[in-house]
Amino acid sequence: MPGVKAQYSGLFCLDELPQPENTGRIRAFHSSLGKLLPYLFYTLLIWLLLPFSLLRLLWKSRQSPEYRHRWRERLAWYPRLEPPAARPRVIFHAVSVGEVHAVQPLIDAFMAAHPDYAVMITTSTPTGSERVHALFGERVEHVYLPWDLESAVMRFLQRFKPELLVLLETELWPNLVRGCQRSGCKVVLANARLSSKSLKAYKRFGELMASTLQGLQWIAAQSAGDARNFLLLGMPDERLCITGSLKFDVVLSSGQLERACELRHSWPQRPVWIAASTREGEDAKVLEACRLVLAGLPDALLILVPRHPERFTAADHQARAGGLQVQRFSSAEPLADDTRVLLGDTMGDMALYYGLADVAFVGGSLVPTGCQNLIEPASLGLPVLAGPSLFNFRRVSELLQEAGGMHVVADVPGLAKAVVRLLQDSELREQMGMAARQEVLRNQGAAQRQLALLEDCLGQSSSQAG
Repeated sequence: MPGVKAQYSGLFCLDELPQPENTGRIRAFHSSLGKLLPYLFYTLLIWLLLPFSLLRLLWKSRQSPEYRHRWRERLAWYPRLEPPAARPRVIFHAVSVGEVHAVQPLIDAFMAAHPDYAVMITTSTPTGSERVHALFGERVEHVYLPWDLESAVMRFLQRFKPELLVLLETELWPNLVRGCQRSGCKVVLANARLSSKSLKAYKRFGELMASTLQGLQWIAAQSAGDARNFLLLGMPDERLCITGSLKFDVVLSSGQLERACELRHSWPQRPVWIAASTREGEDAKVLEACRLVLAGLPDALLILVPRHPERFTAADHQARAGGLQVQRFSSAEPLADDTRVLLGDTMGDMALYYGLADVAFVGGSLVPTGCQNLIEPASLGLPVLAGPSLFNFRRVSELLQEAGGMHVVADVPGLAKAVVRLLQDSELREQMGMAARQEVLRNQGAAQRQLALLEDCLGQSSSQAG
């Protein structure tokens, strides 16, 4: 059957039909509406979730009262805050404790190169806020980042007027990035990572995420795999750079390490292993492994450090219920001979806890949450153990395993077996620890590479600063 155009070719050519004068404007309107609708739906969703977000703060405050404080900052209301300093400003957003530690080398490098800039660090948790004050003191400004409501975002940007906003890892907030575009603030996604799992999730919001990525000046990807996933999500390759991970550049507190050395010398000679940053549901597994380790090494000591302070007491009760003698680090009492679990129940002391150990297991890896920072123990020359949940540290885990500094265990018996083997074999322990540390040293330098991208956004180099 001939097409429509062929049937009527004797009457007129469809290509030559007169078009309405406002066709261009209609198409432009439809295009603008198509880009705007995802933001409207997203913002509506955020408003609908707002009551639940407030209730979540209230619920968390039952165990951590700090969540009740400064809640107005979540909506960009700052009634008690002094007027911001009248200097050009760069804002770094670090969600919680881990991100604050990770971004420290980049912030230190930026502040050294550009002392004329005011630096603000925003967080989303009270523990993150505490770490900002502990690490930077009065050298930086600090508030909570508001929730991603357009009105709150614009209040935040109008109040502090940043020239540059530096987001970390996968913190892509559409209204925040769009607000920065409207207010003339450039945005960089630093230390960026995007797993295949996260890529699938973000692709469900295709148009919204594509628009958000278009608002970024640079993405500093941790690895080639991360860069590839950002490309698949829609990031233009000319604004994508592979810089490595900032976490390789983090220098752990020398004061804490010296204190750890003093404490360890005061203890009786005994093997020590650490389970660091364990997540909910993981403590029971680690304690089971602890009992298996004790069957082979009766004097072994486990340092158990839950990821979140609200779980300290629960972990204490779990260990005691399992027949293990527990001592809290916060008690500041000398280590008792019969203590089998030392509960790391203080915040900001992870370097100290690692410094006390011979072998490190990194938490979050025996439950499906994704493991915590593998680089910290490796940087101290400890042999690193982890479970199979490594999707958020995939590249780092590959590097450490290839170097011979890390071993992945499948389950609780595997963890116990690996711990016993390493605690009994000092030569293997030293060999793995040295390999882990050398791999960390080989991968340093991300802070300077990412600093160059920030300076590109600001239109200056460190040689021109000051």
